[in-house]
Amino acid sequence: MHSHVSHPTPASVPAIRKCTLHGYEPLAEVCRFFTEYAAVMLGCGATCQRIEKNLRRMAKAENLVVDMLILPAHVRVTVGPAAEKECAELTLPVRKMAINYNYNTLLSKLSWKVAEGRVKLRHAPAVMERILAEPPFNKWKVMAGVVVANASFCRLFGGDWIATCFVVLATLAGYSLKNVMVGRKADPKVMFICCAFVAAIIGASAYYIAPAHTPDVALGTSVLFLIPGIPYINSVSDMMAGHYLCAFSRFMNALILTACIALGLTAAFLIMNIQIF
Repeated sequence: MHSHVSHPTPASVPAIRKCTLHGYEPLAEVCRFFTEYAAVMLGCGATCQRIEKNLRRMAKAENLVVDMLILPAHVRVTVGPAAEKECAELTLPVRKMAINYNYNTLLSKLSWKVAEGRVKLRHAPAVMERILAEPPFNKWKVMAGVVVANASFCRLFGGDWIATCFVVLATLAGYSLKNVMVGRKADPKVMFICCAFVAAIIGASAYYIAPAHTPDVALGTSVLFLIPGIPYINSVSDMMAGHYLCAFSRFMNALILTACIALGLTAAFLIMNIQIF
């Protein structure tokens, strides 16, 4: 399948060849939807393998062939009828957004609806926009869940109830700061350093303010809500599927964020005069 490469320029909207073949939707529009779909899914935390399966599922329903090049910051999609040489191609940057598994799930369900004929391919872009327009999860409910989870980790690792109370306070303060900094579009690395520092300061207070028997557990679990578990898991999944560039990129991003957590913890150790070695 011969492809026509189109490179987007900063001053113009990415352009792709306009063509219609044998009653199919205009390939330009199909290609644009597939590329935007892949860019959104990669941005909201989907693995490369899942994106490939979803796109090929929708393409197969319309007797189309789709090829993808998934890079850490860009997605390139080529699509065309299986029996023809003519095709369309588009490259778009990955959509910058917070990891959202609700979007991930709903967009995967959309691919099944297209594959099963319950949603026409020409209507799929509008359905995707409605999904992305849905309000995010209630931040207070999310915060409550994070607090309970972090406190549970404290108990799981042998922390007493006083230590658990300090972890609850540390998580509330750290996660609240995270929400504020996300709202102000702060750099993620700076955000992780600041949130880890604030949470660790409160967690370390268990050494001085109250007679906690396990202050070390309070300190160690006070920052667990920041651990970038999803990027670590996705990097392993991408590596097993052969997407080594994305796997390495996700792993390095997770590693940098983990280093930022360690930096915030170290600053808290110095401020609170805690000897860790």
